[in-house]
Amino acid sequence: MDMNKKLVKKTTAKSTKETIIVFSSHSDDFVIGAGGTIKKYTDEGKNIIAIVFSYGENSHPWLKEKIVQKMRADETFEACKILNCQTIFFDLKEMNFKKDYEKKGYQKDLLKILNNEKPTKIFTHSLDDPHPDHKAVHNITKQIYEKLKIKPELYVYSVWNPVSFKTRHPSLYINITKTFKDKLKALKTFKSQKIHVAYPLFLLLFRAIKEGMKLKGARFAEMFYRIK
Repeated sequence: MDMNKKLVKKTTAKSTKETIIVFSSHSDDFVIGAGGTIKKYTDEGKNIIAIVFSYGENSHPWLKEKIVQKMRADETFEACKILNCQTIFFDLKEMNFKKDYEKKGYQKDLLKILNNEKPTKIFTHSLDDPHPDHKAVHNITKQIYEKLKIKPELYVYSVWNPVSFKTRHPSLYINITKTFKDKLKALKTFKSQKIHVAYPLFLLLFRAIKEGMKLKGARFAEMFYRIK
């Protein structure tokens, strides 16, 4: 059986809750870019689904692919328990997202998920992000958005871009003062990433404080640009 099919966690029961979907190139991106907001939303009773486009098996090239996939998926599910959200995995190969996405016909699967869930908001990667996989997911998002029957609000978040230069759209600030600690706790579940390119915590802290200054009474915040 395909590893992707074995590790996907799906919802089977229809929910009357508001659903919000977060696109994530790799297993930890949605936590880095929107972890505090995800926890705030789930605390408010909203249904959050993170769609992760790649297991990121290239992070451990000396291990068998299926071993790395399971390791990184398990870390993601552990993080999702902390944030109280759900996860759906796709299996795109790193640095080859566009071709693999088209080859595997994931547009049909993704469109089915979005039309069934009818999210009120979608969060995705910023086009300003220099990582090729992050740019690819941004472009995939824009393409799939045009095919949706019901158009949700569309926002972008930052991972490797400290600021956004190309995006000039209305901003959404979310007070994560009460959930910032949950975001950090969720990031700590990605133990496999500590040996490699661990995301600099000082950048997370700096960004959260900087955005918090824009909101009255907020010590920490996350900021998103609305592009649709």
